[in-house]
Amino acid sequence: MNDITSKDLTTLQELMKTYGESAFRAKQLFEWLHKKMIWDYDEMTNIPHGLREKLKQDYPIIQMKIAKKYTSQLDGTIKYLFELQDSHIIEGVLMRYKHGNSICISSQVGCRMGCKFCASTIGGLVRNLSAGEMLAQIYKVQEDIKERISNIVIMGSGEPLEKLDITMQFIQLINSKLGQNIGQRHITLSTCGLVPAIYELADMMMQVTLAVSLHAPTDEKRKRIMPIAHKYLIADILKACRYYTEKTSRRITFEYALIEGENDTEEDARELGKLLSGLLCHVNLIPVNQVEERTYKSSHVSSIEKFMKLLSAYGIQTTLRRKLGSDIDAACGQLRNRYIKERGE
Repeated sequence: MNDITSKDLTTLQELMKTYGESAFRAKQLFEWLHKKMIWDYDEMTNIPHGLREKLKQDYPIIQMKIAKKYTSQLDGTIKYLFELQDSHIIEGVLMRYKHGNSICISSQVGCRMGCKFCASTIGGLVRNLSAGEMLAQIYKVQEDIKERISNIVIMGSGEPLEKLDITMQFIQLINSKLGQNIGQRHITLSTCGLVPAIYELADMMMQVTLAVSLHAPTDEKRKRIMPIAHKYLIADILKACRYYTEKTSRRITFEYALIEGENDTEEDARELGKLLSGLLCHVNLIPVNQVEERTYKSSHVSSIEKFMKLLSAYGIQTTLRRKLGSDIDAACGQLRNRYIKERGE
């Protein structure tokens, strides 16, 4: 995909040279795309007509539209279905907090990680998104709500560490002072535990928050719900996480979806407490969402409370994720799958 919205300033400056234009044209173009969020050459009024016509011909800007949106009557959460230029559908979720607007975006169309509790992976991986398509989700939502987004979570469809180069390209662009200038500390990057990529990310000395989907305290249990566990053992993941905290001094978040009768016993909590004791981390407990195609159910409130109490006894900071948008099926993948079925695909 020859996507101009994925190009950094240096690359745009090189491009301007090939057109015989001054380097400052690259800065103008970059600001139109990433500060003003204008993705139509005809609206870029300070760029000469001739250059705009060349860019139209050589680098047509990717288009993305909001196919559907659902607003929660409970908490104002908005679930978006975006239609890409090739008609594929991805999801994003806007979450409103006192500290500002957060958005959860997708990094791929579908996902091939196969986690049993996740609706995003049911159809497998279709393709990767470009950095520009990741940005477009944020820009479209800001345009829609006419408010600034201050926090980004890359936790929608897809595994963002699978194509780490694209994810880093996206972070560089969203972080740019000439663009939206969203700081790395306001970005959370989620992974199901791709060990080599965690080491690679650590060596980049990024200041993003790394969220690791653990979801079980033993390899045996993890393999039942997460196929990736057959490739990377928990011990290897934790070793990589320790390396990450040593290199970056950043605290790791461990995501733990509580599934009734699967990973929510007192023994599970104690095992998890022993595993994570002494690691710079916190655990985010998530009552698993009911998914049509799956049989998993969320843990009972009493089980969740016991689990939290036991983890806290090991000195591990534990939070319970507030269930946002429950009246609009805001869990990853559900609305996309339903929309695709309705389209007859």
